Amino acid sequence: MNALTPLGMVSELPSEIQTSSAPHFEGEEKDYFVERDGEKFAGMHLLVDLWGAANLRDPSLIDTALCEAATAAGATILHSHFHHFSPNGGVSGVVVLAESHISIHTWPERDFAAIDIFMCGGCDPYRSIPVLQAAFRPDEVKLSEQRRGRVG
Repeated sequence: MNALTPLGMVSELPSEIQTSSAPHFEGEEKDYFVERDGEKFAGMHLLVDLWGAANLRDPSLIDTALCEAATAAGATILHSHFHHFSPNGGVSGVVVLAESHISIHTWPERDFAAIDIFMCGGCDPYRSIPVLQAAFRPDEVKLSEQRRGRVG
């Protein structure tokens, strides 16, 4: 058991994908790079700014939302860790994925959250966005995309 679990700082809910896997043959190495639109790259990194957002002070709610967002994207949750800066302050944390991570930093006094979603392999980080919108109910979402580790 992870030492942080009793403190409520680690999610014990792995995605169903964690226990299922595609056939893998001895000696065959899987390439987790992504091929899209004629490009090959390590993964998609979305930078998501939520303005006019709610629910930015509750680490448990944020943990649940980010884990649901990861699952919606088809990612494998390994563990999560969140820090609440004070009873009225913001939250910073990360959901570590086999395919990379989702992280968040909140400024509840400004109704703002900065979220990073970085995923490789067959995950679709864009499928996380509706889950985040439902959880944080932002007035405005600003999104930018980076393809990390471009080949060629």
